[in-house]
Amino acid sequence: MPATPDELFAFLDRLGIPHRTVAHPPLFTVEQSQALRGTIPGGHTKNLFLKDKKDAFFLVVASEDAVIDLKSLHRRIGGSGRFSFGSAELMLALLGVEPGSVTPFGAINDTEGRVSVVLDEAMMHHETLNYHPLVNTMTTSIARDDLVAFLAATGHPPEIMPVAQAGG
Repeated sequence: MPATPDELFAFLDRLGIPHRTVAHPPLFTVEQSQALRGTIPGGHTKNLFLKDKKDAFFLVVASEDAVIDLKSLHRRIGGSGRFSFGSAELMLALLGVEPGSVTPFGAINDTEGRVSVVLDEAMMHHETLNYHPLVNTMTTSIARDDLVAFLAATGHPPEIMPVAQAGG
């Protein structure tokens, strides 16, 4: 059974990672989440759950306005052949989340380490980053270095590299 938001928060607490969570109506798109800008400071993001031709899985996390060329991304981050989006069933099986709730916090559910996490270098310029805590009815703020520590603690030390197109 996938972790719940409360189990995620308890895990962050055990790691000594401060976090702040705001509840809100369900959000499914970047556009919908932009209405919260006044109440949630920090970098806002998008998360892409991808698979390559050899069924390797990647979670690419970038700033919400990043322009990412999926046709060439596999060459940038080491995928085998062009990426496609992972299915909702695979997303639930590997990250324990449904479409609209994709988040790096889903790494807590990938106990077999099947998903590689890639964080966009430009996104990491924000001191505070915001992600759904496994559901899209809340947003959790976390320091960028604490995000890296969380991912490492789940067995997913992230690759931090440029993934957005220049100018994106």
